[in-house]
Amino acid sequence: MQIAQFYPVLMVEDVPATAAFYQHHFGFEAAFESDWYVHLTMPGAVPVNLAILDGRHDTIPAMARGKVTGMLLNFEVADVDAVHETLSAAGLPILLPLRDEDFGQRHFITADPNGVLIDVITPIAPSADYAAQYTAEALPG
Repeated sequence: MQIAQFYPVLMVEDVPATAAFYQHHFGFEAAFESDWYVHLTMPGAVPVNLAILDGRHDTIPAMARGKVTGMLLNFEVADVDAVHETLSAAGLPILLPLRDEDFGQRHFITADPNGVLIDVITPIAPSADYAAQYTAEALPG
């Protein structure tokens, strides 16, 4: 199998409000909009996509209808401190304060209006113990 594209689809109750949240706070743009589905893209060279879907839509098998649970979106950025400042000032909840992790991340966690966790990350050099667990190609910092 050759995968041409991969992106998360969040099943939510309020599609327009959720799409607006990601557009306003994270810079996504709508590539397709309907009342039950919005496909968001991030401008730039690297393709980044996020879809918002009404979790009650009939394209979802009945046994799976509802809203998203148990998901964490990771957004890797160049300057996590600047994003933290911007999102804090905008009133987004900071569920995990900005901090450095020995495994090679400076990050914080917020949430969207549906409770989906968003981990905003800038890679940093890991501790020696964690550095040994990375392949040479994947070693941050």
